[in-house]
Amino acid sequence: MFLALFALTRWPGLMPLNFSAAYALCFCAGVYFQGRQAWWLPLGTLLLTDVLLNGLYYHFPIFNAYMLINYLGYAALILLGRKFTARSSWLKLVGGGVLGAILFYLITNTAAWMYEPTQPYPKTPAGWWQALTIGTAGWPETWKFFRSTLLSGGLFTGLFAAAMKLTAETGARAASEEEAEAEGGEAAPEEVKA
Repeated sequence: MFLALFALTRWPGLMPLNFSAAYALCFCAGVYFQGRQAWWLPLGTLLLTDVLLNGLYYHFPIFNAYMLINYLGYAALILLGRKFTARSSWLKLVGGGVLGAILFYLITNTAAWMYEPTQPYPKTPAGWWQALTIGTAGWPETWKFFRSTLLSGGLFTGLFAAAMKLTAETGARAASEEEAEAEGGEAAPEEVKA
């Protein structure tokens, strides 16, 4: 259900520009999902929504080189999430989500600066800095994208981590209550005998 809700949030115009739960989804998949599920579930959901959006909404080629750069960034977020555990504090997880958003921003914007043929900035440290802060003419400044990336990465990671922690606490409480009831149910006949 969560992944379907996430897929709906990717619909253009529903969220502010570059405000996405994708960064948190990939980071939290690395934290909470086991084995291959941490990779195929978030990346599969992202790929399916990208294919649908590119084909049905944007009328772009279904697969393109820029998608590869994004997926390298998403993979980096999953790897970063693997460095944390579900027992990590909520604040540490939010910090990891923000760090993941920064990492994604740096990976994708650096790759665009290096490989985008229309990028007007020289291939120097100053040109790289301009690409990270100003961006390409006709688009909002990249620092505005960065602001949205940070805010959404922190917000959605915080929400996901809080939901997981509350779910885990509720599950642990229910399990201990069931265990107490089971122990109480066995003890009652002995008390009757006495």
